[in-house]
Amino acid sequence: MTRLRPLSLALCFALCAASHAEDAQPPTQPPLTEQTQRSGGEMAAEQQRVSFDHAELHFSVDPAQQSLDAEAILSFTAREATDALLLDFDPHLTISKLTVDGKTLKPDQWSNPDGRLRIAPPKPLAKGGKAVVDIRYGGKPHVAKKAPWDGGFVWSHTDDGQPWIATAVEGEGCDLFWPCIDHPQGKPALVDTYVTVPKSLAAPGNGVLVEIKEHGDTHTYHWRAKHPTTYAISINIGPFDVLKGDYHSRYSNTIPMQMWYLRGHEAQAKQLFAEFPRMLDFFEQEIGPYPFGDEKMGVVETPHLGMEHQTINAYGNGYPRSEYGFDWLLQHEFSHEWFGNQMTNADWDDMWLHEGFGTYMQPLYGQYLYGDMPYFSMLQNERSMVKNAYPVVAGRSQYEEDVYDAKRGPGNDIYYKGSLMLHSLRQLIGDDAFFESIRRLVYGRPDPKPGNFTPHYATTRDYIAIVNQVTGRDLNWFFDVYLREAALPKLETRQEGKTLTLHWQVPHDKPFPMPVEVQVGDKLLTVPMIGGNASVPAPAGTLVIIDPRSKLLRDLPHFADYQQWKKEQADKKAKAPK
Repeated sequence: MTRLRPLSLALCFALCAASHAEDAQPPTQPPLTEQTQRSGGEMAAEQQRVSFDHAELHFSVDPAQQSLDAEAILSFTAREATDALLLDFDPHLTISKLTVDGKTLKPDQWSNPDGRLRIAPPKPLAKGGKAVVDIRYGGKPHVAKKAPWDGGFVWSHTDDGQPWIATAVEGEGCDLFWPCIDHPQGKPALVDTYVTVPKSLAAPGNGVLVEIKEHGDTHTYHWRAKHPTTYAISINIGPFDVLKGDYHSRYSNTIPMQMWYLRGHEAQAKQLFAEFPRMLDFFEQEIGPYPFGDEKMGVVETPHLGMEHQTINAYGNGYPRSEYGFDWLLQHEFSHEWFGNQMTNADWDDMWLHEGFGTYMQPLYGQYLYGDMPYFSMLQNERSMVKNAYPVVAGRSQYEEDVYDAKRGPGNDIYYKGSLMLHSLRQLIGDDAFFESIRRLVYGRPDPKPGNFTPHYATTRDYIAIVNQVTGRDLNWFFDVYLREAALPKLETRQEGKTLTLHWQVPHDKPFPMPVEVQVGDKLLTVPMIGGNASVPAPAGTLVIIDPRSKLLRDLPHFADYQQWKKEQADKKAKAPK
């Protein structure tokens, strides 16, 4: 099973070369069922009928056997009457006992043949009724072959042979290691995780560390997180040390910072940790308050490249130095605290709200640090990656693989095309309106302050409505072309005597009155393209530059030529004798 899961800019050329790869291929394991492999789609009616109030998750991990012994105590409130509770759970993990409200269910009261765990409570739930489901289970959880591009457990070890374990389940979903509602809208309101490990190891997790309980040769880490994204709940185990500090926010609150790193990597970890305050300052200045300031900004070193695990971002980029002056991977994953964990897409079809905004934060951060050169350099890298094979938004409920797999959906374009579209939008509406639209999207209000917002869901339609409201303009045409069409608009130009004519060629001849800047000689003209057409005086022989400040995302043949050349070079290399 192969999935495309880029994590940031074209800088992914570094990929896992700098990270500690898994130590060996995973053992032979049964293939995932179609249900477990998928994430999202239309939310089942039974799942829509309940609110997920609380998940209490107990994990004991055996590195030698690569096995899991676990218990999940899950609390629900019925939004409407229901006679069934429906969860998602990998059927290759064995359920040894299942109770509802303390009553053990008989085998005919629950079933999980394909990964949809259907539970019949002893009595139906009325609207407002509550139920507590207790599931004890264990076995060998699915092993990721190449995390985070595919999901599962990562069983690795440090250079001195100690266990180094992580989970990464964005694609296949939370049901790979705990019974959950595997849908973007399946967030529990509160999650308590308990991870028991030998005393030589630590288990950093999501949210706030409540306590560490000692049990002879082992100890249990208890973490508590509010409204975590389902795939952002993680297990991390290793011989970690931790760097701690406080960030004094521009919003007057104090945010704990933690960097959990492998022993022996202290010098590199300190360099990375030193980046935390300025990243926080950037996001708080440009977007708004760090959403989880009462929990922490956390990072843990992992044996895979990275993942946006809420308040405990996975980091395995190998501590590189960069020409841009910051670690792109850390900055990208951290951006998901705003675009993914605070504001969560309502459906996988809206995933560009996570990845497009998250990717745009890297050039924007480069501009914040050092000005326009890194900003446009990174945008140029992104532009060379845009494929335009499928629309970014399909307009229907999607599974994760429908979006991330470039053979059947937009793939990388939710990152790069989404980012470049936001660049063009920013130029069109101006910084004030642009950043206000982002604040409203992320927080659900224009005046966020610590304590006056909570995580929420959003859709593509929500963001378009916000932009229209903030600007006082109908900009549906902009999003309709960039998000709902595969091909980019093409700007055709023609010199006729002393006149330069311009015409927007748009898929399906859709309206696209996108203004165009043209430099004629030493004069810069802003040309309104009412009806998609315009003309400007341009005497023959005069210097003419179309879009001199690179504001427009448009079809440019040389990018397609470059991509074709790159493909040919890669094919030649693959066919060359070893």
